[in-house]
Amino acid sequence: MNNSSASSQQGATPKVWFGIALFAAVLAVLPFVLGMAGQSWVRTIDFALLYVMLALGLNIVVGFAGLLDLGYIAFYAVGAYVWALLASPHFNLHYPFWVILPAAVCLAGFFGVILGAPTLKLRGDYLAIVTLGFGEIIRIFINNLDAPINITNGPQGINRIDSFSVGGVALGRTQELLGFRITGPEKYYYLLLLLVIIIVIMCVRLQNSRIGRAWQAIREDEVAAKAMGINTRNIKLLAFSMGATFGGVAGAMFSSMQGFVSPESFSLTESITVLCMVVLGGMGHIPGVILGAVLLSVFPEFLREVVVPLQQNLLGSVMFDPDGIRMLLFGLALVCVMIYRPAGLWPSAVRRRELDRNKEGQA
Repeated sequence: MNNSSASSQQGATPKVWFGIALFAAVLAVLPFVLGMAGQSWVRTIDFALLYVMLALGLNIVVGFAGLLDLGYIAFYAVGAYVWALLASPHFNLHYPFWVILPAAVCLAGFFGVILGAPTLKLRGDYLAIVTLGFGEIIRIFINNLDAPINITNGPQGINRIDSFSVGGVALGRTQELLGFRITGPEKYYYLLLLLVIIIVIMCVRLQNSRIGRAWQAIREDEVAAKAMGINTRNIKLLAFSMGATFGGVAGAMFSSMQGFVSPESFSLTESITVLCMVVLGGMGHIPGVILGAVLLSVFPEFLREVVVPLQQNLLGSVMFDPDGIRMLLFGLALVCVMIYRPAGLWPSAVRRRELDRNKEGQA
């Protein structure tokens, strides 16, 4: 029996590698294929990768450790403003990325610890309210930190932010390479894809490590985990800090790619959207979270491109606002998923077993 299982694993290996190679090839040519339909679609994919980073970071807190966080977008804002302040004419500072990016990661992780420390004994609704308040405090703080000393430029935001630059090559500029015209969004796509791959590898390693098993134990039963000798305080703080660092990276990339940041980009709606990505895809399951992030970031743009021409062709005019239809379908999709697939579109085997066990217990 062992010989047969070993032979089946060996037989499946070439198929797995072929699938990986095919998927890598698709990702490699994706921006050029989408660029034929317009650079707006390349930018949409870039933002989808940013949301994947955010969703993976929040998945550590919500999916792995089971801690509800409604203020996660605050770490996104911290990373964005660190890049904006250190790479713009606002303070006339233009530091390279290898200085700014670690600073954004460290500061976001520090704020993650600040958020986690007062919430160690809170659970459920109380934890949600505290994290929600933390996210709003950061946004309001940024919005009002323009007097008496102008640090964040208040609601006007910071513009003319430097793009990511390597060896004197700015990713935000279009350039010719080997006879091919490569735009800024296309170059940013490969940088963001590289960062996503690094974050995915880190998440997989964390999930399968001793720390990941400790997070899972806390999610299942914190009292039992503490009784088994797990230092729940440090493990919770580590979850908040690790999740926050990924948000800081995403925020720094957002600031460099946009060239402009303002407090309006970091509202409560963004936090809820990222949380919906984690829940919709499948909490605690990395491929599911990636699927949820891509769907909820690309689908609204697809609707925006389809709804207006469809109404003009069928009704002769635009009668329904695309944003309103988008939110309606967005809410309807979440309701349907929670009813028919409560574990998410692509749940982990552990999460599926937990829900099946709960159903059997209630029956």
